[in-house]
This record gives sequence, C-alpha cells and structure tokens, in this order.
Amino acid sequence: MKYLLNFLKTNAVILLSALAFTVLYNGAFFNHFNQIYTSFNLSFFISIGIVLFAVTALALSLLCYRKTTKPVLILLFIIAAFTAYYMNTYDIIVDKTMIQNIVQTNVKEATDLFTWKMVGYFLVLGALPAFIISRVNLPKSTFKAALGNKIKIILLLLLIIVSQAATFSKNYSSFFREHKIVRFYANPITPVYSAIQFGIQSHTDGSPQEITPLGEDAKKSASDTDRHLTILVVGETARADHFSLNGYSKPTNPLLEKEQVVSLKNLSSCGTSTAVSVPCMFSGLGRENYSEKKFNASENLLDVLNRAGVQVLWRDNNSDSKGVMTRLGAFYQDYKDPKINTICDVECRDEGMLVGLQEFIDQNKNRDITIVLHPMGSHGPAYYNRYPKAFEKFTPACQTNLLEKCSVEEIANAFDNTILYTDYFLSKVIVLLKPNASHFQTAMIYMADHGESLGENGVYLHGMPYSIAPVAQKHPASIIWLGDGFKGLSFEALKQKADEPLSHDYLFSTILGLNKIETKIYDPKMDFLRP
Repeated sequence: MKYLLNFLKTNAVILLSALAFTVLYNGAFFNHFNQIYTSFNLSFFISIGIVLFAVTALALSLLCYRKTTKPVLILLFIIAAFTAYYMNTYDIIVDKTMIQNIVQTNVKEATDLFTWKMVGYFLVLGALPAFIISRVNLPKSTFKAALGNKIKIILLLLLIIVSQAATFSKNYSSFFREHKIVRFYANPITPVYSAIQFGIQSHTDGSPQEITPLGEDAKKSASDTDRHLTILVVGETARADHFSLNGYSKPTNPLLEKEQVVSLKNLSSCGTSTAVSVPCMFSGLGRENYSEKKFNASENLLDVLNRAGVQVLWRDNNSDSKGVMTRLGAFYQDYKDPKINTICDVECRDEGMLVGLQEFIDQNKNRDITIVLHPMGSHGPAYYNRYPKAFEKFTPACQTNLLEKCSVEEIANAFDNTILYTDYFLSKVIVLLKPNASHFQTAMIYMADHGESLGENGVYLHGMPYSIAPVAQKHPASIIWLGDGFKGLSFEALKQKADEPLSHDYLFSTILGLNKIETKIYDPKMDFLRP
C-alpha cells in the first residue's frame, strides 16, 4: 500500500490533470457521443470516459518529464481552455487545417472572434489551473527513479485501455469504425496532435526550396487579336443555397437578377477554409492532389498569366492572397488599409476596391488584363459588420459574434444581409466592365472559396475536415457574367451548364481559356467556358 501511495503521489499531478481535462474540457466530445447513441448506454458511456482519461493521461505522461512537467501542463491548460470555448460555442474541430487558419488569422479576424465568454473560459479553465500548477511542489527524484515511474504509469494506463477495449469490444469496434468524427473533439489530445502535425509540416515545408516553373510554354494565341479583361472575384464564405439566383426564398440577389448572369448551382469547393481553398483554386493541382507543400514549391495560375503577357492585379480587402501573389508582389494592393480604401466605416468596404480601377484598366488598354478582387464578403462570426446598415433588409439580424445567443433565423438574416451587399458589389463590378466592352472582351467570374454553417445541428462557421464537413461548407456560390460580343460560349449555352457538377478545379483552365493562352498545362475538358 505504501508503495502504491508513493507511486500515486509521484504521478498525482498528471493523473489529476488528466481527470480535469476529461471532466471539464470535453463537453463537445461527450455531447457528440450522446448524439450518436440515442439509446443511452451508461456502462459504455463510463467506459468511454475511462478510456479518454487513460489516453489523456498517457499523452501527458509522454509529454511531461521532471522539469518539463509544469510548463507543459500550464501550456496545455491554456490551449484546452480556448479549444473548449470554440468547440462548445461553434462546434469547431481544431485539426491541422484549423491550426493553419489560426496562425494565418489577422488582427481584424481575431477581433471578430473575441468575446467576454472567451475571456471567462480563459480565466476559469486556463489561467486558474495554470496558476495552481505553478504553485505545486513536485517530488524530486533521480533520473532512474523518474524513468521507472514513467514506465510504470504508461504500462498501467495501457492496461486500463486494453481492459476497457476487451470488455466492450463490439461497442469500440463500431465506435471507431463508424464514428471517427467524435475523436476529433478529444481535448487537448486533438489540438496538441494537430499542432505537432502542423509544426512538423511547417518545419519541412519552410526550408528553402526551388520553385518549379509552371507553363513555361505559355503564350497568347497568335490567331487571337482581341484584348481580354477578366475580373475574378474570389468571394468569401458565400453559400450557394442562400442566393436567390439558385432558388433561395429571400430576395438576396435583386440586382444580379436584372443582369445576364449564370449561377453555377452545383459547384464544390477545394477546401472548407480560405487557407486551403484560395491557393488550391490557383494551383492547378486539383483538390485530390493539392497540398500546401506542393503549392509552395510551384508557380500558379497568375504566374502563368504574367509569363504570357497578361497584366495581373490583385486587390485584397480580406486577409491576404494566401501565397498566390508571392512572386508578383508589385501587383498586390492591400485595401484593408483606410489610407488606400476610400470607402470605410466600421471597417473598409469591398466596393472600395473598385475606386480607381478604371484608371488602371485605361493604363493597360493594349494588354490583356486579369484583375483578382478578394472581398471580405460574408466572413463570420460578426456578420453584422460585413455590410453597411443600409443593407440590413432582413431582420431581426444577429448583432453579436456570440452566435449561440441568436436564433437560427437571426443568424441567417445577418448572413443574408452580407449576401445582399455582395449582390450590390458584384453589380458594380458589372457596371464597371460594361463600358469596356468596346475595347475588350469582358467577363466577370465570382467564385466563393467555401460555404458556411449557420447553426444547423449546432455547427457554426467553417473549417471542418473536408471528409466530415456539412454540405453547407463545401457548396459555395459562383456566378458568371459575359460582356456583349464575347467570342466563345453564348449566354444561352452557358445557362445549359449551370446545373452541371463543377468544382474549383475548373478555374485554372477556364481562366487560361478566357485569355486564349496556349500551353500544355491547359486542359480543355476543365474549361467550363469552352464552346
């Protein structure tokens, strides 16, 4: 008994921390578990709790060793507090892609996510246990004794896990085979594992590497004497099923419905976050082959256009180009800055990117031009900030970033007001393009990077792993407008393509085709504007 007490005392901090994580920080995990097992099975529920405790304690045992114990546990409590907040509030999974999104989040986006509820989580579940850990006197031991205790606790925890798996073998077999999503909610195991994955990938990908040229043979078709002016609007967080052009009950597209536009109703995104979808759209790799490492090691669509003599310009009112403009920085303009964007109130507005754009077009009239506009669009959770108050047509609209305090109807109304403003913004892009039809073949392509969850089944925002993400996050809006005299696909022929299953993968060759660029990397089958 004395030996057991000494053993427990030595490992008390790890075991108590694991117990705290299991009971206090895994509400989302157990909530999703209960959603699966509608017929409550108390014995299996307790077993799942025991296994989660043992796995958490095992992970802590591997991470904590003598002098590293305190700093590791303090860091983990703070991470777990924030993770618990986002999982419980937005049902967000903190996987490797979400870690990437967090790292790339700018100050404005971070401000939108700040709430006093988050501060409460940090103080109670983060700072308080971190302070307690800092005051604990850990037993001192020799290297040999510490290693022996480490081996013993690991063996004990493994024995607990194996015994539970054996006792409920049928339950666990079904659980891990059919309900893999639940394990993503294990806190802090998932965020720590994801952070390690991201760190390893960043270290590997961050080393200097030679950039592989893309489309070195790219040139403008000799038979094409026309000039092409294309504005590509890389929309933010717009759901296809909230566009009235696609049959949505609310009139969210009153201005675009007056134009000859075609809505691509069956488009699939490359990812569920900007950090994945935007570079993937321009990479030419396709969703199945895309990886951040491959993207960073190669040129992309805009490099090819620039090589072929097309004048490229990127105006950004969002985060940034996500690496797309790395080699074309001279043609990147940041419109989040009020010194540049002349239309700002609570934040700089997307329509500000259009100011002075005609002058840029006039200066390059003898060249093909491709302009990329990256608007703030419908980025959540502060939807109410994404549009001027004059566009608050759908009410009552949620007026807080604490989405759980609003009804599903209020959240949808606020989101729909952002779509209404996007409708206005896109109509102004068309108004800009129309007078240029006498000198250019003009076209506008609007393609949102991903969709958004608006509280359906308790899920909010975006960024879920693609394999388990709701359709709402993978079904973005996309609209095409072609100017009068466009040589190629007619408006009527384009309408026939509106219901075809398309994806972000088509953008690469479609833009090359629009500009009549000849290159081996152009795939006519992936050009949805090809006659």
